Amino acid sequence: YVYLIYGMHYCLNIVAETEGVAGCVLVRALEPLTGQADCNGPGKLTRAMGITLDHYGSDLTRGPITLHAPPHPEPFEIGISPRVGISQAAELPLRFFIKNNRFVSRFVSRAASRARRR
Repeated sequence: YVYLIYGMHYCLNIVAETEGVAGCVLVRALEPLTGQADCNGPGKLTRAMGITLDHYGSDLTRGPITLHAPPHPEPFEIGISPRVGISQAAELPLRFFIKNNRFVSRFVSRAASRARRR
């Protein structure tokens, strides 16, 4: 599903459970295979991909947006960190990403973020 945050950015969530069971994944970044799209944040990603509320409810197996396994998958390590941009349960390690991938949005700890603002 797609939703609007802050009245200006769309976010794309992928439902990862059967109907009636809560469970989804916020897509925060992707690695462009062609072009130089800036897709390292949920708002940048949807803007680069042209995703809007019109895509809400799309079937990712046969809709206007589809997911596919890579033709030649490369091995990678999964990184885990606290979630980004939330206030409740922010410390939970529920953010998963490809380690050392340059397209992943950077994680900044709350302490580092506060120190930068001073």
